[in-house]
Amino acid sequence: MKQIFKFFLNLIPRPILIKFSYFFAPFFSWFYKGDKFTDPIDGKTYRKFLPYGYGKPRENALAPGTLSLERHRLMWLYLQKDTVFFTDKLKVLSIAPEQCFLKRFKALKNLDYITSDLYSPIVDVKADILNLPFNDNEFDVVFCNHVLEHIENDAKAMSELYRVMKPGGWGIFQVPMKYDLEKTYEDFSITDRDERKKHFGQYDHVRWYGLDYFKRLEKVGFMVEQIKYYNILSKDEIERYALSKNEILPVVRKI
Repeated sequence: MKQIFKFFLNLIPRPILIKFSYFFAPFFSWFYKGDKFTDPIDGKTYRKFLPYGYGKPRENALAPGTLSLERHRLMWLYLQKDTVFFTDKLKVLSIAPEQCFLKRFKALKNLDYITSDLYSPIVDVKADILNLPFNDNEFDVVFCNHVLEHIENDAKAMSELYRVMKPGGWGIFQVPMKYDLEKTYEDFSITDRDERKKHFGQYDHVRWYGLDYFKRLEKVGFMVEQIKYYNILSKDEIERYALSKNEILPVVRKI
Protein backbone atom coordinates (compact mmCIF):
# COMPACT_ATOMS: atom_id res chain seq x y z
CA MET A 1 0.00 0.00 0.00
CA LYS A 2 2.84 2.42 0.85
CA GLN A 3 4.42 1.96 -2.56
CA ILE A 4 1.09 2.53 -4.32
CA PHE A 5 0.56 5.83 -2.49
CA LYS A 6 4.14 6.91 -3.17
CA PHE A 7 3.71 6.14 -6.88
CA PHE A 8 0.53 8.23 -7.25
CA LEU A 9 1.87 11.13 -5.13
CA ASN A 10 4.87 11.49 -7.41
CA LEU A 11 3.04 10.83 -10.69
CA ILE A 12 -0.20 12.83 -10.49
CA PRO A 13 -0.32 16.65 -10.15
CA ARG A 14 -1.72 17.87 -6.81
CA PRO A 15 -4.92 19.54 -8.22
CA ILE A 16 -5.93 16.24 -9.83
CA LEU A 17 -5.14 14.31 -6.64
CA ILE A 18 -7.44 16.66 -4.72
CA LYS A 19 -10.34 15.95 -7.07
CA PHE A 20 -9.82 12.17 -7.00
CA SER A 21 -9.45 12.06 -3.22
CA TYR A 22 -13.06 13.21 -2.73
CA PHE A 23 -14.22 10.17 -4.67
CA PHE A 24 -12.12 7.58 -2.81
CA ALA A 25 -12.46 8.92 0.76
CA PRO A 26 -15.79 7.12 1.56
CA PHE A 27 -14.28 3.78 0.48
CA PHE A 28 -11.17 4.28 2.62
CA SER A 29 -13.33 5.31 5.58
CA TRP A 30 -15.35 2.07 5.35
CA PHE A 31 -12.37 -0.22 4.65
CA TYR A 32 -10.26 1.02 7.56
CA LYS A 33 -12.96 1.36 10.23
CA GLY A 34 -11.97 0.14 13.68
CA ASP A 35 -11.22 1.51 17.14
CA LYS A 36 -7.44 2.04 17.47
CA PHE A 37 -7.18 5.58 16.04
CA THR A 38 -9.54 8.57 16.16
CA ASP A 39 -9.73 11.47 13.75
CA PRO A 40 -10.75 14.43 15.97
CA ILE A 41 -12.04 16.33 12.93
CA ASP A 42 -14.98 14.03 12.26
CA GLY A 43 -14.82 11.87 15.42
CA LYS A 44 -14.65 8.61 13.46
CA THR A 45 -12.44 5.72 14.58
CA TYR A 46 -10.24 3.41 12.51
CA ARG A 47 -8.12 0.31 12.88
CA LYS A 48 -5.32 2.20 11.15
CA PHE A 49 -4.67 5.35 9.13
CA LEU A 50 -3.20 5.40 5.63
CA PRO A 51 0.53 5.84 4.93
CA TYR A 52 1.59 9.14 3.40
CA GLY A 53 4.76 10.88 2.29
CA TYR A 54 6.71 11.81 -0.84
CA GLY A 55 9.92 10.23 0.38
CA LYS A 56 9.56 7.39 2.87
CA PRO A 57 5.80 7.15 3.57
CA ARG A 58 4.88 7.69 7.21
CA GLU A 59 2.74 4.99 8.82
CA ASN A 60 -0.70 6.02 10.13
CA ALA A 61 -0.45 9.54 8.71
CA LEU A 62 -3.58 10.08 6.58
CA ALA A 63 -7.01 9.69 8.21
CA PRO A 64 -9.25 7.72 5.81
CA GLY A 65 -12.43 9.81 6.15
CA THR A 66 -11.32 13.45 6.20
CA LEU A 67 -7.93 12.77 4.56
CA SER A 68 -6.33 14.81 7.35
CA LEU A 69 -2.62 14.55 8.13
CA GLU A 70 -0.92 14.88 11.52
CA ARG A 71 -0.60 18.66 11.13
CA HIS A 72 -4.30 19.06 10.29
CA ARG A 73 -5.39 17.12 13.36
CA LEU A 74 -2.99 19.14 15.52
CA MET A 75 -4.38 22.40 14.17
CA TRP A 76 -7.99 21.25 14.70
CA LEU A 77 -7.32 20.37 18.34
CA TYR A 78 -5.67 23.75 18.93
CA LEU A 79 -8.55 25.65 17.32
CA GLN A 80 -11.07 23.63 19.30
CA LYS A 81 -9.37 23.74 22.69
CA ASP A 82 -7.53 27.07 22.74
CA THR A 83 -9.27 29.60 20.49
CA VAL A 84 -12.64 31.25 19.83
CA PHE A 85 -12.56 30.10 16.21
CA PHE A 86 -15.77 28.06 16.47
CA THR A 87 -17.77 30.64 18.44
CA ASP A 88 -16.84 34.27 17.61
CA LYS A 89 -17.77 36.15 14.45
CA LEU A 90 -14.59 36.16 12.37
CA LYS A 91 -13.52 36.97 8.84
CA VAL A 92 -11.08 34.26 7.81
CA LEU A 93 -8.66 33.92 4.90
CA SER A 94 -7.27 30.50 4.08
CA ILE A 95 -4.45 30.25 1.54
CA ALA A 96 -4.44 26.88 -0.27
CA PRO A 97 -7.24 25.56 1.99
CA GLU A 98 -7.03 22.07 3.40
CA GLN A 99 -9.85 19.92 2.05
CA CYS A 100 -10.36 18.29 5.45
CA PHE A 101 -11.39 21.74 6.75
CA LEU A 102 -13.02 23.37 3.75
CA LYS A 103 -16.64 22.22 3.99
CA ARG A 104 -16.62 22.27 7.78
CA PHE A 105 -15.37 25.84 8.00
CA LYS A 106 -17.71 26.97 5.21
CA ALA A 107 -20.63 25.55 7.21
CA LEU A 108 -19.82 27.51 10.37
CA LYS A 109 -22.33 30.35 10.68
CA ASN A 110 -19.95 32.50 12.74
CA LEU A 111 -17.33 32.63 9.98
CA ASP A 112 -16.98 34.67 6.80
CA TYR A 113 -14.59 32.12 5.34
CA ILE A 114 -12.70 33.00 2.13
CA THR A 115 -10.23 30.73 0.38
CA SER A 116 -7.52 31.69 -2.08
CA ASP A 117 -4.74 30.08 -4.10
CA LEU A 118 -3.15 30.36 -7.52
CA TYR A 119 -3.66 26.75 -8.59
CA SER A 120 -6.08 24.93 -6.28
CA PRO A 121 -9.37 23.86 -7.94
CA ILE A 122 -11.39 24.31 -4.75
CA VAL A 123 -10.84 28.00 -3.85
CA ASP A 124 -13.06 31.09 -3.94
CA VAL A 125 -10.42 33.52 -5.24
CA LYS A 126 -7.62 32.64 -7.66
CA ALA A 127 -4.69 34.79 -6.56
CA ASP A 128 -0.93 34.96 -6.18
CA ILE A 129 0.21 35.06 -2.54
CA LEU A 130 2.81 37.66 -3.58
CA ASN A 131 0.03 40.06 -4.63
CA LEU A 132 -3.18 39.30 -2.76
CA PRO A 133 -6.34 41.09 -4.03
CA PHE A 134 -7.55 41.97 -0.53
CA ASN A 135 -7.63 45.19 1.46
CA ASP A 136 -5.20 46.11 4.21
CA ASN A 137 -6.31 44.96 7.67
CA GLU A 138 -9.22 42.90 6.30
CA PHE A 139 -9.08 39.53 8.09
CA ASP A 140 -9.38 38.50 11.73
CA VAL A 141 -7.73 35.14 11.06
CA VAL A 142 -5.33 34.01 8.34
CA PHE A 143 -4.29 30.41 7.65
CA CYS A 144 -1.34 29.66 5.38
CA ASN A 145 -0.18 26.10 5.88
CA HIS A 146 2.47 24.27 3.88
CA VAL A 147 2.60 27.01 1.26
CA LEU A 148 5.67 29.15 2.02
CA GLU A 149 8.12 26.33 1.30
CA HIS A 150 6.96 26.53 -2.34
CA ILE A 151 7.61 30.29 -2.63
CA GLU A 152 11.08 31.65 -3.43
CA ASN A 153 10.28 35.15 -2.13
CA ASP A 154 8.77 33.98 1.13
CA ALA A 155 9.47 37.33 2.82
CA LYS A 156 7.17 39.05 0.31
CA ALA A 157 4.49 36.41 0.88
CA MET A 158 4.76 36.84 4.64
CA SER A 159 4.47 40.61 4.30
CA GLU A 160 1.30 40.20 2.21
CA LEU A 161 -0.22 37.96 4.88
CA TYR A 162 0.71 40.57 7.49
CA ARG A 163 -0.81 43.36 5.38
CA VAL A 164 -4.25 41.74 5.03
CA MET A 165 -4.49 40.72 8.69
CA LYS A 166 -6.30 43.07 11.06
CA PRO A 167 -4.46 44.52 14.06
CA GLY A 168 -5.34 42.13 16.88
CA GLY A 169 -5.71 39.32 14.35
CA TRP A 170 -3.97 35.98 14.44
CA GLY A 171 -3.11 33.06 12.21
CA ILE A 172 -1.43 29.70 11.80
CA PHE A 173 1.41 29.34 9.29
CA GLN A 174 2.64 25.73 9.33
CA VAL A 175 5.63 24.71 7.20
CA PRO A 176 7.79 21.59 6.92
CA MET A 177 10.64 22.10 9.39
CA LYS A 178 13.82 20.36 10.42
CA TYR A 179 14.11 21.03 14.11
CA ASP A 180 17.80 20.10 14.15
CA LEU A 181 18.49 22.82 11.56
CA GLU A 182 19.31 26.23 13.03
CA LYS A 183 19.28 28.07 9.69
CA THR A 184 16.88 27.49 6.81
CA TYR A 185 18.44 25.62 3.90
CA GLU A 186 17.54 26.99 0.46
CA ASP A 187 19.19 27.01 -2.94
CA PHE A 188 17.15 28.49 -5.81
CA SER A 189 19.59 27.20 -8.42
CA ILE A 190 18.18 23.71 -7.77
CA THR A 191 15.27 23.37 -10.19
CA ASP A 192 15.30 19.70 -11.24
CA ARG A 193 12.42 17.72 -9.69
CA ASP A 194 14.59 14.85 -8.50
CA GLU A 195 17.23 17.18 -7.10
CA ARG A 196 14.63 19.22 -5.25
CA LYS A 197 13.19 16.04 -3.76
CA LYS A 198 16.68 15.00 -2.65
CA HIS A 199 17.54 18.39 -1.14
CA PHE A 200 14.18 19.63 0.15
CA GLY A 201 12.08 16.50 0.62
CA GLN A 202 9.57 17.19 -2.16
CA TYR A 203 9.80 17.94 -5.87
CA ASP A 204 8.01 21.30 -5.62
CA HIS A 205 9.70 22.66 -2.49
CA VAL A 206 12.46 25.27 -2.62
CA ARG A 207 13.73 25.06 0.99
CA TRP A 208 13.84 23.24 4.28
CA TYR A 209 12.91 25.62 7.08
CA GLY A 210 15.04 25.60 10.20
CA LEU A 211 14.47 27.15 13.61
CA ASP A 212 15.06 30.61 12.15
CA TYR A 213 11.60 30.34 10.50
CA PHE A 214 10.05 32.09 13.50
CA LYS A 215 12.54 34.96 13.17
CA ARG A 216 11.58 35.33 9.49
CA LEU A 217 7.96 35.81 10.53
CA GLU A 218 8.94 38.30 13.22
CA LYS A 219 11.01 40.27 10.71
CA VAL A 220 7.88 41.26 8.72
CA GLY A 221 6.06 42.34 11.90
CA PHE A 222 4.35 39.28 13.40
CA MET A 223 4.53 38.26 17.01
CA VAL A 224 5.11 34.50 16.99
CA GLU A 225 4.10 31.94 19.59
CA GLN A 226 5.65 28.48 19.31
CA ILE A 227 2.92 26.12 20.54
CA LYS A 228 4.47 22.81 21.63
CA TYR A 229 1.27 20.82 21.81
CA TYR A 230 3.12 17.57 22.42
CA ASN A 231 3.83 18.96 25.90
CA ILE A 232 0.16 19.78 26.47
CA LEU A 233 -1.62 16.68 25.17
CA SER A 234 -1.27 13.35 26.93
CA LYS A 235 0.72 10.47 25.44
CA ASP A 236 -2.55 8.58 24.91
CA GLU A 237 -4.03 11.53 22.97
CA ILE A 238 -0.94 11.86 20.78
CA GLU A 239 -1.08 8.15 19.94
CA ARG A 240 -4.85 7.95 19.45
CA TYR A 241 -4.92 10.97 17.14
CA ALA A 242 -1.69 9.84 15.42
CA LEU A 243 0.08 13.17 15.93
CA SER A 244 3.71 14.07 15.45
CA LYS A 245 5.61 13.88 18.74
CA ASN A 246 7.70 17.00 18.09
CA GLU A 247 5.80 19.37 15.77
CA ILE A 248 5.71 23.03 16.78
CA LEU A 249 2.56 24.94 15.85
CA PRO A 250 3.47 28.48 14.67
CA VAL A 251 0.75 30.88 15.83
CA VAL A 252 1.25 34.45 14.60
CA ARG A 253 -0.35 37.68 15.80
CA LYS A 254 -0.50 41.24 14.49
CA ILE A 255 -0.42 43.89 17.19
